Amino acid sequence: MNTFQRYLVDEFAEDYQERRLTRRDALKLIASVTGSLLVAESILAACTPVPVLEGTAVPPATSEPTATQPQATQAADASPTEPAGVNVTPDDPAIDAGPIEFPDEDATLLGYLARPIQDGSAPVILVCHENRGLNPHIEDVTRRLAMAGYVALAVDLLSRQGGSAQVGESNVPGALGNIHPAQFVADFKSGWAYLQGQAFADAERVGMVGFCFGGGVTWLMAVEMPELKAAVPFYGPPPPEEDLPRIQAAVLAIYGELDGRITGTAESIEAAMLANGKIFEKEIYANADHAFHNDTSSRYNAEAATAAWARTLGWFGRYV
Repeated sequence: MNTFQRYLVDEFAEDYQERRLTRRDALKLIASVTGSLLVAESILAACTPVPVLEGTAVPPATSEPTATQPQATQAADASPTEPAGVNVTPDDPAIDAGPIEFPDEDATLLGYLARPIQDGSAPVILVCHENRGLNPHIEDVTRRLAMAGYVALAVDLLSRQGGSAQVGESNVPGALGNIHPAQFVADFKSGWAYLQGQAFADAERVGMVGFCFGGGVTWLMAVEMPELKAAVPFYGPPPPEEDLPRIQAAVLAIYGELDGRITGTAESIEAAMLANGKIFEKEIYANADHAFHNDTSSRYNAEAATAAWARTLGWFGRYV
């Protein structure tokens, strides 16, 4: 398995152990990545769900739920026509935002573009979605970047499959797991190339942010795209240490204290990045779990998310 397949499999196994997934759902998801129910069975055989003490509630759905898991409840201050977690509405007069299509060598790719309404050009931030695909939450994150003065493009990594919405949320993880990582790189480079031809984009000033699975893609792009000025992977799997010398971007890695599976790599990746003379900083947010920034999920931590977003914008302001 490649890095992203292993990440997805470990995520589903962990969710099963923490009772965020039923055994049936975990088997289905792991098999969709590995292509084998027998392999999925063997992986779960090594996982023991945490015991549920009397009077203790079963943990809520994982931060990257499938269609079989409950959705986050609507925020109290959201209007009836807006999904929970929306910070910047699509019709905000300060920005221009919406779905787009752009060309690749062999396909038409899908994405979501948001930019400030202003004269002149603005620097670019590429955005990578979680293993739930390009959904309303990631569109909202893209609009937040536009409000901060950036041209932000979220690329749908399931464009060749018809797009995240057509694939369906429950099928997105397996579909992503069966795409070669080189295709992720090519699609984001195509998005960047598209923006190079737009007068509103200063595409030579380019950064990237991604979350969970998308954090891993952000790390990968830092390796494969030397033009990248800055990268902010949120709790994503890092690349092999032998690939780190190729990174030219200034990297800020964001972690949650409770996310042991990913945060456990923070110290070693920091040491390796600094040993290779790279610009690198990390932030580990106390009492925050995996995917704490996603304000449509049960693991959302408002204090940590607010601080991490301010840190992210500060990083882009410094290096992009």
